[in-house]
Amino acid sequence: MSTFRDLLGYLRTYRRYIGRRIYLVFVLTIATAFAQGFGITMLLPLLRASQSGGPAEDMGTAEELLYSFLELLGIADSMVGILGLIAFIFIAKGGLAFAKGGYIGYLQSRLLRELKTKLFDAYSRMDYRYYIKQNAGHFINVINGQVNQFFQSFQNFTGFLTQAVTAISYFGFAFFIAWNFALMAIGVGLVLLFLFKYLNAYVRRLSRMRSREMSELNKLLVQSLQSLKYIVSTNQTAHLRTGVLGSVKRLTSYIFKQRIAGAFTSSLKEPVSVLLIIGLIIVQVTVFEDPIAPIFVALLLFHRGMQAMISIQSGWQQTMDKIGSVEMVDDEFDMVHKHREETGSHVLEPLHRSIELDNVSFAYGEDEDHALRGISLTIPANTTVALVGESGAGKSTLVDMLTLLLKPDTGTVEIDDVPHPEIDLNSWRSQIGYVSQETVVFDDTIANNISLWQGNIEDDPELRDRIHDAAKRAYAHHFIEDLPNGYQTVVGDRGVRLSGGQRQRLFVARELFKRPNLLILDEATSALDTESERYIQDSIDALKGEMTVVIIAHRLSTIKNVDYVYVMDEGEVIEEGPYTDLRNHDGSRFQEMVEMQRL
Repeated sequence: MSTFRDLLGYLRTYRRYIGRRIYLVFVLTIATAFAQGFGITMLLPLLRASQSGGPAEDMGTAEELLYSFLELLGIADSMVGILGLIAFIFIAKGGLAFAKGGYIGYLQSRLLRELKTKLFDAYSRMDYRYYIKQNAGHFINVINGQVNQFFQSFQNFTGFLTQAVTAISYFGFAFFIAWNFALMAIGVGLVLLFLFKYLNAYVRRLSRMRSREMSELNKLLVQSLQSLKYIVSTNQTAHLRTGVLGSVKRLTSYIFKQRIAGAFTSSLKEPVSVLLIIGLIIVQVTVFEDPIAPIFVALLLFHRGMQAMISIQSGWQQTMDKIGSVEMVDDEFDMVHKHREETGSHVLEPLHRSIELDNVSFAYGEDEDHALRGISLTIPANTTVALVGESGAGKSTLVDMLTLLLKPDTGTVEIDDVPHPEIDLNSWRSQIGYVSQETVVFDDTIANNISLWQGNIEDDPELRDRIHDAAKRAYAHHFIEDLPNGYQTVVGDRGVRLSGGQRQRLFVARELFKRPNLLILDEATSALDTESERYIQDSIDALKGEMTVVIIAHRLSTIKNVDYVYVMDEGEVIEEGPYTDLRNHDGSRFQEMVEMQRL
């Protein structure tokens, strides 16, 4: 019963992603198996016709029914007619098998597409607070490794289903011809399946452990590759290798044990089938003394049925081999849905009044200190505002509040007087440009990095002009033109073919291409040389009054021209005002910070 419950459970899981189309697989499988079993069964009247030329006196009920069917077709006494019918049945069976195989292939490709697309969409909509508590390696493992294993499990499941229906069909026709012979065969087969129950449970446990270990290994590999420069430069490879090697050993151990279990099942296929057939023939001939023709056809059906029944075990075991991935992907959908970001329905117009935070407090976890404490501030539209403070003061968290990636635990964020719970988040975020210290550059052309694949500049002059204009405003046009292929230059993985300053200006160009209403610069120049910083600073200064700009800066020299400054410390705004007023306010924290940088 537990196997049957598992079967229904996995069927419901597959149906969740494929829909009712999966039931057509059942219909085609049943039709194919019936045609195959019926075609073999028609050998019985063919053998009778070849021996006696007509109906025999010792015919059983099954043969009488078959003979009556052939009489209806007018071919009961014609070997040529019966052969023609058998040929027609197997041609039809071939057509059905092709239709079934093609349809399963269609469902498999659809399943893979649905899983990857839906997971990507789910990850895109998950709550940011949940995301930052997870590991990137886990997400990569699920959407690539585990989804591919899920796909394989469906392939194995349809193979199992085919063998199960085929076995039922063969044994059904065998039962129709010689019920006592078939009954013994089915009984032996069920005993075998019961004995394999414990092996299936063992394989399922291995599958779950393998899925968890794959997730851990992916996490280690992603972290190692992301930190490769540091690891190699400081000769830390040996320490990380120990962890990776341990995970690889555990993973390969689970895979080896699964393969041993599969090999054990496959090795039993022929010996068990042959031994059972020999034993049943002896019983059938010596005990029941049945005629040889029904025994021969039932034997053929039984042999095919036994092959299918043992393949059922193999197919189910292969399905169990991947079931840990099915469960992991299914649980991932449930978990991400549980932590889905909530959004309102109010579609915002372009920012034209202000962004306001009213007594906003926030902590990343229940047991953690507040990252923001009672923040109240106003950023008028089309002004340039700076957030300054020591590391850990809460500046980046505050910016995440402005984008509504994070929501206040208490207090309200209002965009043009609309409280954040009511805001359609996409309508707000589509107005935002974001430039961080860690540049986001894709392994593609300069043009595609700026436009994010909105079209081909060779075919769209208007798009080309927009890209060039954004690059000029970011002081990037000249260095791009100097590249071998200009805007069609491929920049390499993470922009490796560009300097740090060039990557940052390319990043700024992309955000300006979007024509945002709010531009956030999160320490965008802190890692740049003086010349590159000047280019970025000139670009920022040129935007003043054109859009709302929020700057997080450690180098206070970059915020001299802003309209307003907020000084933060330990999650609170401790000072605020124009740059000059704060700079000249004796004893202020801002003045102390300026003097420390000797501005």
